[in-house]
Amino acid sequence: MLEHRLKADLGGGDFGWLKAQHHFNVTADGNPAHRPLGALVVWNDDEIAPGTGFPMHGHENMEIVSYVLEGAVSHRDSAGGQGRTVAGDVQVMSAGTGIRHEERNTELVPLRLFQIWLQSRTRGGEPRWGSRPFPKAERAGQWAVLASGMPGDEQALSIRADARVLGASLKAGQLLSIDCLKTRHAYLVPTLGAVKVNGERVEAGSGIAMTDEVLLVVEAIDDTEVVLVEVC
Repeated sequence: MLEHRLKADLGGGDFGWLKAQHHFNVTADGNPAHRPLGALVVWNDDEIAPGTGFPMHGHENMEIVSYVLEGAVSHRDSAGGQGRTVAGDVQVMSAGTGIRHEERNTELVPLRLFQIWLQSRTRGGEPRWGSRPFPKAERAGQWAVLASGMPGDEQALSIRADARVLGASLKAGQLLSIDCLKTRHAYLVPTLGAVKVNGERVEAGSGIAMTDEVLLVVEAIDDTEVVLVEVC
């Protein structure tokens, strides 16, 4: 089953320093039809103005994956984690028993990033943060596992959820598939241009949810990058 979540139907808004699009219903005035997909509960497409950002605040028992699309995000947390993650790279934070953090744009240009939240498979655990680069060559025409809580994905950033976050760069006309036999849910967003997902056209800014699909086939209509979350 496919569920197309059009950009025009997403929640969020323009708050001056923050322009947000919510692929899932996370606020009282959000789209109630955009329910969680298993452990996947948040996918925000955020644009943060220079010199601003999210001040120190807390989370627990949540896995938060940030995929930086433009600019760079500067992170600092109460567990001692600190770093700067630039466009094309990924950071993850396992909140565990509780962590406070801030995410700021200290650059001179806007920051745009996907913030993806997954419920932890078990409660508790030591809070942690990590970041790593993912060169475009590693995902040119193929899937690269960016973050994962699944066996066999030791090269990816580790999260405590039964899920994987993948990325791929595609040229117009390229096709890429993935076996979904072990995947209960999946959600895909193109970062630019347009793609077809199992025959359904999806524009940048929109997303497509999948439940109990046997095979996922992505066809690039334009040069694009796609980010996919599989929930097992």
